[in-house]
Amino acid sequence: MDSLLVERDGGVLTLTLNRPERRNAMTPDMWVELRRLLAEAASDRAERVVVLTGAGGAFCSGVDLASLGESQDHQLVRMRLVSDAVLELHRLPKPTIAKVTGIAAGAGCNLALACDLVVASESARFSQLFAKRGLSIDSGGSWLLPRMVGLHRAKELAFFADTLDASQARDLGLVNRVVPDAEVDALVGEWSARLAAGPPLALAMTKSMLNASGSLSMDQALDEEARAQALNATTADAREAMRAFAEKRPPRFEGR
Repeated sequence: MDSLLVERDGGVLTLTLNRPERRNAMTPDMWVELRRLLAEAASDRAERVVVLTGAGGAFCSGVDLASLGESQDHQLVRMRLVSDAVLELHRLPKPTIAKVTGIAAGAGCNLALACDLVVASESARFSQLFAKRGLSIDSGGSWLLPRMVGLHRAKELAFFADTLDASQARDLGLVNRVVPDAEVDALVGEWSARLAAGPPLALAMTKSMLNASGSLSMDQALDEEARAQALNATTADAREAMRAFAEKRPPRFEGR
């Protein structure tokens, strides 16, 4: 679809929200298509990394409220389209990077935060916009924010709906890196290439354990680590890593 562009290159799947005239505000069809593409990527061994970004100098200004009036579905049904796409992104067994330029607001902000890594240009801005629209927080924000910034700071961001610049977002722990606008493509390209060359099975297990860590005790986390490591030890990738180390060369991981 024209409003969601797909590019595949060297194991990196780049999904670009493409409604620049609306600052890439999401329509119901875009949420459905995003979920579909992420579900396909989950089972496609050729796709090693997913980059999510926006066209025209913005990341995503949230849900396009005008498009909701065109739908005959109940609001709860429409919200499930959002929830399903965000959950698919969160569960994807592959590293994800949000490349944020311009505004990331409301659902667009939480779409970025649901990625594993967030790289922002100096022009990026982040806002939990909901309260300014008479709405409560959604698209995973109620789960993501307290884990990222703590409960009281999460409430401050949600209640006041202030806009943060890229440096403020980085200082709060919402963003991994802030770089000049002209350098954001290069950094995301470098990180994507490094992740695409990494061990897919081990990265998938690491992501899963980190995502689940907030609900586990230390004992449970150690048990999960032991099971994952025992499985890793049986893989062809682990054997390849040992050979590469002995031969003083980079390993070639295949996800087996």
